[in-house]
Amino acid sequence: MKTPAHRPPDPSIVRIDGSWRHRDVSANGIRLHVAEALPTDTTPGELPPLVLMIHGLGGIWWTMRAPVVALAEAGFHAVAVDLRGHGDSDKPPRGYDGWTLSSDITHLIRALGHSSAVIVGQGEGGFVAWTAAYRRPRAVRGLVVIGSPHPLATRRAALRDRAQRRALVPRLLADQAPRLPERHLTADGAASVESMLRARSGPAWPDTDDFRETAALLRRAMLIPKVAHLSLESRRWMVRSQFRPDGRDFRRTVSGVLDQPVLGISGAEDRFIRPETVRSSASWARDLRTELVPDAGHYPAMEQPRATSRLIVDFARHVNGL
Repeated sequence: MKTPAHRPPDPSIVRIDGSWRHRDVSANGIRLHVAEALPTDTTPGELPPLVLMIHGLGGIWWTMRAPVVALAEAGFHAVAVDLRGHGDSDKPPRGYDGWTLSSDITHLIRALGHSSAVIVGQGEGGFVAWTAAYRRPRAVRGLVVIGSPHPLATRRAALRDRAQRRALVPRLLADQAPRLPERHLTADGAASVESMLRARSGPAWPDTDDFRETAALLRRAMLIPKVAHLSLESRRWMVRSQFRPDGRDFRRTVSGVLDQPVLGISGAEDRFIRPETVRSSASWARDLRTELVPDAGHYPAMEQPRATSRLIVDFARHVNGL
């Protein structure tokens, strides 16, 4: 019998208090946990424009908390979501392909009372955001992708760019094995999550109290039952679908040139997803602007929250004509 100290964490540990509120929203047949913030002068029944934020691998809504606060203060309906299989959202056994994850997001937009949104995606959350923009273009007013190139730009760089291939491909391939990657993620209290944050961030953030607080929370979140396995399922689909008809269909779907404006944000010190790879997304976006955040690695929204939030707020204002 397990002692209380060895019990896995309850999903509710991610519902941290702050200048936001936590909600459960039904979308695409599942329950998604979100943290949302609204301007203090919001009139009941009249929601301001929506900016919806999506975390990356090993993340939860918390990784986007700084933009949530900044966007609400700037007059937006700011929402950060736990993707299916993560945090306090539902954890069904299936649905971790690009199609379903993007449908979760576009259904969530409508469930939140909007017809469209600016979508912000970090890392693999950006992969979901790019896909949503192709699948439901009317629902996506603009994209902010943080350390997240267009899916075909990532594929091309993994094949042709030696530095990008060396940074990205070994971990992707290692995660295809059954069971062992899950053990790696959860061993020693999910110490690998903290190691990943440390390795992919710039040099300054790991020495801060904020890093230690975030790493401790994300380690606990990875130990929530099913999260380690389900967080890897989308990575497995990304790789395995390359050799299947659904992968060919996906590549055809995202092969066109997007009309929506796109802001690509990279940390100047990002060694995992090279800023050059993000810039190469211009082949698939008619209106792509890129920005480098100084003194940040792969996690600018956490490493340099003020600078990154300012970029997101300015872009959301531009897209919404404010």
